[in-house]
Amino acid sequence: MRKNIELLLVENVDNLGIVGDVVNVRIGYARNFLLPRALATKPSDELIQQLAGKRADAQRILAEERKQREALCGKLQGVAITLVRSCNDQGILYGAITQQEIATALNALGHGVKARDIRLGSVIKRVDKYDVHVKLDSDLDASVHLTVNADRKLERQDAEEERRPQAEGEAGGERGDRGGERGGERGDREGRGGGRRDRDAEPEGRKKSALDMALEAAAASDAKRKGGAAGDSKSEKGDKGKGDKKKSEKKGK
Repeated sequence: MRKNIELLLVENVDNLGIVGDVVNVRIGYARNFLLPRALATKPSDELIQQLAGKRADAQRILAEERKQREALCGKLQGVAITLVRSCNDQGILYGAITQQEIATALNALGHGVKARDIRLGSVIKRVDKYDVHVKLDSDLDASVHLTVNADRKLERQDAEEERRPQAEGEAGGERGDRGGERGGERGDREGRGGGRRDRDAEPEGRKKSALDMALEAAAASDAKRKGGAAGDSKSEKGDKGKGDKKKSEKKGK
C-alpha cells in the first residue's frame, strides 16, 4: 500500500509550496488537510497550464514579501519590548507569556510580525529579561529583547534595594582591606630591601672600624715609644748633672 501521493497545489500552502507546484505528500495529510480545503488536486497537464498565470502572480508576490521580510529583519535587530504581568511575591507569573502577546507588542511598534514567527526556546513564566528569537524565513533571523515586569513592587525587590547599600559598603571595605594589604606588602618589601642594603653596607663599616682601630693602636704605640725615649733622655741628663756636681765638690776639697 502506498504511503505517499502526488498532488498539484491550486493555492499557496505554507512550508509546502506555491500554486502550480506538484508535491509528494503523505496520504493522510492529503486526505485530512489538502483535499478537504481544496488546496490541491490530482495533477494534469491541462490544469498545470491553467494555473501558469496564477503561479506567476504568486511568484511575484513572494518576491515582494521576501524584500519586506528582509527589511523587517534589519529593523527588528535590537528592538526592546516590555510586558507587565501579574505574579506572586517570588516573581513567578500566573500565566506564561505567549507568542501572540509578543507579536502583538511588536506590531504595536510598527513591526508586522506574526505569532508563528516568534520562536520560544522555553516557557517564559518569570519576571526577568529575555532574548526572543524571531524567524521570518529559513535564512532570516532576528533577536528582540523582552523585559517582563511585575504589575506591583515585589518584596524581593525591596530586600534587594536594602541589601544593595550594604553590599556596596562591604565591597568598599574589601577594596580598602586589599589596599591596606598591598600597602603592607610594599612596606615589607621595602623593609626587606633596606635590610639587604644595611647588610651590604655592614662589611664596609666593619672594615672602617678595624682600620680606625689599627690606626689608633699604631698612634698609641708611637706615642708610647716617643714617651719612653723622652724619659730616657731626661734620665741621662739627670745622671750627667749629678756626676758633674760630684766632680765640682771634689775639686773644691
